[in-house]
Amino acid sequence: MKKYTLQKSPFVVPTTDGKLIEEHFGNATDKNTKMSMAHMIAPAGWSEPFQTPEFEEYTYIIRGKKQFIIDGETLVLEAGQSIKIEKNTRVQYSNPFDEACDYMAICMPAFSMELVHREEI
Repeated sequence: MKKYTLQKSPFVVPTTDGKLIEEHFGNATDKNTKMSMAHMIAPAGWSEPFQTPEFEEYTYIIRGKKQFIIDGETLVLEAGQSIKIEKNTRVQYSNPFDEACDYMAICMPAFSMELVHREEI
């Protein structure tokens, strides 16, 4: 039995907002409900609705900048910075900047539409 899993073909999540989401491990790829890991590229001008997820989310910025509004506080992370957001925290993610933001996100437990609780626009 192998002691590792090599991911060569991540699941590309269909989106309608121009954001690239490649799930390497998680619900869509290997049915792992404990954690998910995804590589994402948010285009310039991208944003999504507020959400209050039932999972912790760790984000590491590879290139560009990403804006976070966390319980009313606005933060901007740049390349090389990371953040952990506790579960059940109201947050909005966006990229109001002129260049794409390339980043990795890890969710524990794994991301799912049932756990993310996005608000209606």
